[in-house]
Amino acid sequence: MTASSTRRATAAHHRLAAVGAIAVAGTLILTGCGDQTKKDNSSSSAAASSAPLASKLPASIRDKGVIRVGSDIAYAPVEFKDSAGKVVGIDPDLAAAMGKQLGVKFQFQNGTFDALLTGIRSDRYDIAMSAMTDNKNRQEGVDPDTGKKVGEGVDFVDYLTAGVSIYTRKGDTKGITSWSDLCGKKLAVERGTVSEDLAKSEAKKCPSGKKLTIEAFDDDQQSQTRLRSGGADAASSDFPVAAYAVKTSGGGKDFQVVGDQVEAAPYGIAVSKENTQLRDALQAAMNAIIKSGEYQKILDKWGAEDGAVKESVINGGK
Repeated sequence: MTASSTRRATAAHHRLAAVGAIAVAGTLILTGCGDQTKKDNSSSSAAASSAPLASKLPASIRDKGVIRVGSDIAYAPVEFKDSAGKVVGIDPDLAAAMGKQLGVKFQFQNGTFDALLTGIRSDRYDIAMSAMTDNKNRQEGVDPDTGKKVGEGVDFVDYLTAGVSIYTRKGDTKGITSWSDLCGKKLAVERGTVSEDLAKSEAKKCPSGKKLTIEAFDDDQQSQTRLRSGGADAASSDFPVAAYAVKTSGGGKDFQVVGDQVEAAPYGIAVSKENTQLRDALQAAMNAIIKSGEYQKILDKWGAEDGAVKESVINGGK
């Protein structure tokens, strides 16, 4: 997702005040009888000892065998739940591949996009991986609306490039082909995303009598529902998400992308600035799966190959 400085940054194609309870959609399920703690620690140690990059992790995470991931799990195809309730998508697949390199499980926990960075600060999550755009505002903890510092910021391990797109109901574009055509229209977006940032910026340019009305929702699926029902003229989200919605919603009969994607920027895994060892371990794992070819296979699987990067970098967003 491409969100603002607090799910997707000012660059584009990115999603994500916290609303609702945070539900655990963990991919790690621990079962069994007896001294489970001893068994879990033993299993974690065994997995870590055989993983090529396990030694790069902080000892506390290596011993637990788990990295807690904050994610807005309603952003197909980046992360979402399938019909069986399993967390699937680009991010979960990349995380699983990285986990093999590091000897740990990535445990995805569901949260609203604009509260994910707060979750890192409060130690609810170790990282946030949620189609989050890496940009300077997020790196520095700056609110994009006010320009004021609201937190200590985070570091990003970049892994994909994406831009922001506009889409409409199929055959009903309302004459929209670019952001400048949105004046006088109603736009649905996910709260805290780059799409919302861009919409706010465009609204300031609209002439008197042609107001751009922005409706911000907790997740992208709500934006799609609003557009599908005719409650909005258009919606905006990261290009991979918009393209997936166009392809799958209503069997491809509901939506169409209009115009070109804009504000191409990197997605990044967000990590506390104090946790440089975890950050560097994640970068090493990402580069390992890029080099092995597993990264490319995952992007091909989800139709995101156009966003592939040749190398993961730290804080590459502008």
